[in-house]
Amino acid sequence: MTRLHSLLPGLAGAALAGTTTIAVAAEAPAAVASIKPIHSLLAGVMDGVGEPSLLVPGGASPHAWSLRPSDAHAIEHADLVVWVGEGLESFLVGPIEALAADAYVLELSRAEGITLLRMREGGAWDEHGHDDEEDHGEDEHVDDHEEHDDDEHADEHRDDHDGDHDEDEHADTREDEDDHAHVHREDGHEHGMGEFNMHLWLDPANAEVIVQAMADALVRLDPEHESVYRANEAALEARLRALDGELEDAFAPVRDRGFIVFHDAWQYLDTRYGLRAVGSVTVSPDQAPGAARLAEVREKIVGAEATCVFAEPQFEPRLVRTLVEGTGARTGTLDPLGAALEGGPDLYFDLMRANAAAFRACYGI
Repeated sequence: MTRLHSLLPGLAGAALAGTTTIAVAAEAPAAVASIKPIHSLLAGVMDGVGEPSLLVPGGASPHAWSLRPSDAHAIEHADLVVWVGEGLESFLVGPIEALAADAYVLELSRAEGITLLRMREGGAWDEHGHDDEEDHGEDEHVDDHEEHDDDEHADEHRDDHDGDHDEDEHADTREDEDDHAHVHREDGHEHGMGEFNMHLWLDPANAEVIVQAMADALVRLDPEHESVYRANEAALEARLRALDGELEDAFAPVRDRGFIVFHDAWQYLDTRYGLRAVGSVTVSPDQAPGAARLAEVREKIVGAEATCVFAEPQFEPRLVRTLVEGTGARTGTLDPLGAALEGGPDLYFDLMRANAAAFRACYGI
């Protein structure tokens, strides 16, 4: 799908005379990313070649976004569309099917090597981060190795990255491994994805997998710039590993302190760094919590099991203020999307550091 365009058209006459060869360069693939953190990583991989387009801007929530005409145009003319999956950007399901027939569609929740965590219900959670009334069954792992003849992209997964992330250097801070699901291929088939939390970019190890998948897709589409994509991929992986260590240190002082979030966008972060999440106000931003759930959450706050309650900039914080009223608990704001941050290759790193700082500030550290 590489497009070519002629450089230095003024040399055309000389070329016709047989004295000069006109230079031809590969045009950057037209790439579209759904949300700002994913756009940031894609911009980093494409740095020096081109710039991807962003669908969901600023502080808008992908849970409630409506496609604009300009978005539809970008998808229709895209060579590469990158999204997390139906569980997050449901507004994209129809447009991708209708408009992106000629594009490479990279669904990150099905990418090779991505780690998925099963959803936790809203309300109060027990010490393992589960809803008190929820039984998650015996085996929480999903290992999909089936071959599918209709997978047009099955041959493009890279062997040289297999196993890169199998060893978890932070294993002692992780939750029970039974809460992890490892999806090993992007096969386009249903595997109960609604069971999983889709905020997967909030684990830097997943961000590494995302970068690798993006680089693979771009090399397939634009092999002439392979060296640039691979160099960017390596640089981003090094930055992500350094960030992981930095966040490990930043979260260490708050690891044993209970907190409640507005909705469970943060499972990947608290699982990665061993943070003590004890509940969420709502299971989904578009579902108002009932009285019983609010009573459960407030009980955690009154009992001092949760000394910080976090709002999100995309949603009205009034409910959070009501929950902590008269309890002595502190409030803060966590942002999974980078609403107020400048877009571009650095946004992902700024986002993760800002959320670590928000945790520390809420606890007065």
